[in-house]
Amino acid sequence: MGTGGGAVNAPAHGPEPSSAVLITEAEPSYEDQLAARKRKYVTMMACRIPCLVLAGLTYHTWWLAITFLVISVPLPWVAVLIANDRPPRKSEQVNRYAPEATRIEHREHRVIDG
Repeated sequence: MGTGGGAVNAPAHGPEPSSAVLITEAEPSYEDQLAARKRKYVTMMACRIPCLVLAGLTYHTWWLAITFLVISVPLPWVAVLIANDRPPRKSEQVNRYAPEATRIEHREHRVIDG
């Protein structure tokens, strides 16, 4: 029939905006912060497994095996501390109205008539 109005289904020309663009100063959501902390925890705990395996594989070189063990022992503690640490809140500066000192004095002045 006619070429009346309707929904536009074609994408606009030009680069598509990235979903990772942050245009406000707001903090990341709690879910995003939790996901980042989980990734840090899993990464640190995943580093512990190779340390323990390397300690077992290098048992004939006792000093190297002990070094790997010493590295792997505090990793769970450090991983928990880092995973539980939330980023600090941003300090916000409050804008306060400061009136300028341009008012006329309130006291009485002597008037001299000529």
